[in-house]
Amino acid sequence: MDSTEIRAVAHAMADAARQAILPLFRQPDLASDNKRPEGYDPVTLADRAAERAMREVLARRRPQDAILGEEYGAQDGESGLTWVLDPIDGTRAFLCGAPSWGVLIGLTGPEGVIYGLIDQPYTGERFEGGLDHALMQGPHGRTALSVRQTASLREARLMTTFPEIGTPAEAAAFARVASRVQLTRYGLDCYAYALLAMGQVDLVIEAGLQSYDIVAPIAVIRAAGGIVTDWQGGDPAGGGQVVAAATPALHRAALELLNAAAG
Repeated sequence: MDSTEIRAVAHAMADAARQAILPLFRQPDLASDNKRPEGYDPVTLADRAAERAMREVLARRRPQDAILGEEYGAQDGESGLTWVLDPIDGTRAFLCGAPSWGVLIGLTGPEGVIYGLIDQPYTGERFEGGLDHALMQGPHGRTALSVRQTASLREARLMTTFPEIGTPAEAAAFARVASRVQLTRYGLDCYAYALLAMGQVDLVIEAGLQSYDIVAPIAVIRAAGGIVTDWQGGDPAGGGQVVAAATPALHRAALELLNAAAG
């Protein structure tokens, strides 16, 4: 595997997604379809156009690789590598005009998660992790990614997307952690994981994720020195319940509370 080529292709995909998405951001009349029979799981023209643009890059430059994308599903490959794509993680925020959404580009192989990008086209920020890189590129140039060294829950900053987290039991587990931390913030989508890798926050806890929601953040946070597992300490790459932490001490403390018996 040529790491230089892999990184170049990932950046080309992120550039293509930006071009597809930005003309549609903050368009008040942008229509959305609901993918969920119960509740609300929106998809827009921007989601679909961005994933098509990324797939077109792969068709030209890496046709041997497999693809797993949120909008257009799985495509087989022959290389043993799979690109995991979420064209807009945070479509609800996108529809509201809030810049907490992002483009997620992850790469997995037989050994697991290899590489990832979190791209925020509107702010011009791109977070890259894996293949010996842990970098942020933005309006103020390039800087290394590195997590905070917070060891105590009482000093920790916690983020998640939905206040209800998932099931009532999952919400109660999250509340046990939230009751111990310094502050809790909601609604940041994939940008929360980028903030953890930047050293701005200490914990991200979520449930109900899909693989395309978490593969890229796993790579970015691990490259920045953080830890990402499921709530039992196992491999989170398949989605489900995820906890990302800046330090081993915070990770252990969060797992203990998440798995404590209610009451």
